[in-house]
Order: sequence, then structure tokens, then C-alpha cells
Amino acid sequence: MSEKFKNIAVLIDAENISHKFLEDISESTALYGVVSVRRIYGDWTSEKMKGWKTHLLEYAIQPIQQFSNTVGKNSTDSALIIDAMDLLYLQHVDCFCIVSSDSDFTRLAGRVREQGKFVIGIGEKKTPSSFVNACNEFIHIDPTNKNRRNQEQPTEKLNKTEILLERAVDQLSDTSGWVMLSQLMQYIRQVKPDFDLQELGVRKTLDYFTNRNEKYLVKKERDDAPGAIFISKLK
Repeated sequence: MSEKFKNIAVLIDAENISHKFLEDISESTALYGVVSVRRIYGDWTSEKMKGWKTHLLEYAIQPIQQFSNTVGKNSTDSALIIDAMDLLYLQHVDCFCIVSSDSDFTRLAGRVREQGKFVIGIGEKKTPSSFVNACNEFIHIDPTNKNRRNQEQPTEKLNKTEILLERAVDQLSDTSGWVMLSQLMQYIRQVKPDFDLQELGVRKTLDYFTNRNEKYLVKKERDDAPGAIFISKLK
């Protein structure tokens, strides 16, 4: 991850990515900063979009209707590209995330970069190299890993919030294995705006990690004064 952005636009090609990856998409984009625009493009009259519909409200994604006029042609391309170009000239958007496994967005990614904006691509391993290389950074989503995650049975009973915290520590930790608690919580609030400490049975997030000393280490930057608090996961 290169830097934190203040206004990220996430544009999803629903016809070229599965709704099963939505959790991964949400968590990945939150690592880059604040997502201010979430739009998803597709023909919502199609039965193929049924899987996406159930998640739109949960993730606060705005659906954009684009009717399929030609059989076998991705109808979302033009709508997504037009919206991206409109957003490009709104100065507050400093990062674009294009979610698709389609090479048709290669030129769009290059055009956005020419304007000095950062471009993140997200797609499956089958994504053509032309689109991958047109982005500043590209995140490959692996269906195999997704299936494995769904099949995993944790050895202890964890709620979704605990699982999210554990994943966040893994993703945000630096090379030495530590992440600043304030940075961790900023990420959590981005991914889960309704984050509630009561789900963890504590009044402070620090208490949660302190109480789980069999899994996490906690340290303060300075013991003699208030300072940054760091979290690390035991191997």
C-alpha cells in the first residue's frame, strides 16, 4: 500500500466480478483510505444480478442500471467509463478503484493516471495483463482462497467483529509485526461503520486486546507518558 487517500471512488463491474468477493473488495479498499463513492454497474433486470442485490444496502453501494442491448456484450463498460470520467474532473477524488476482470478498462486506467490520479485495480487471476499493468497497483482476488476461508472452522467461537479485528491486525501489521491501535481502529470504522464494543464485551478496544493475551501482544511507545499503542498477533 503506497499511501492513504482522502476520497476514493470504487467502481464495480458487476458483470465481470462475483458478489462472493464483496467482503474482500470492501476490506482491500479500506486499506487505502476513505471510500467516498461506491457504485456498481450492471443490468439489474437480469437474473444474474440476483446475488449482488442482497448486499447493496449492507455495503452502501449505489446500483447504476445499464440495460443489455447486445447479446454477449458487457453493458456496464460505457456507463462505468462515463461516470469515471465525470468523477475525474471533480477535484476531490484522488484515487480510483476499478473492480473488474475485463481488459476493456485498460484505456480508462491509463487515462485516469495521466491526470495524476492513483488507480487501483481489483480482479481475478484471469484478468488480462494489459489492465493489470495499466493500474498503479492491482489486487488479485483468488477464488480458491475465498472458498478456503468459507470452509475454515475456527477452533474457538468468534463473532464477526472478532474475526474482522484479527484479519485487520494481519493486514495492517508492518514488517516487524506491529500495528498502531489508532490506525487499526480507523480501518475498522471504515469497513464496519456500526462497530460496537459491546459485541466484544468491553468498554475500550485496548481492553479487548489486553484480555486476549494468549493471542495478542500490546505495547506502548512510552511507558512514562501517554503515547501510541501498538498491537501484534502472536504466531
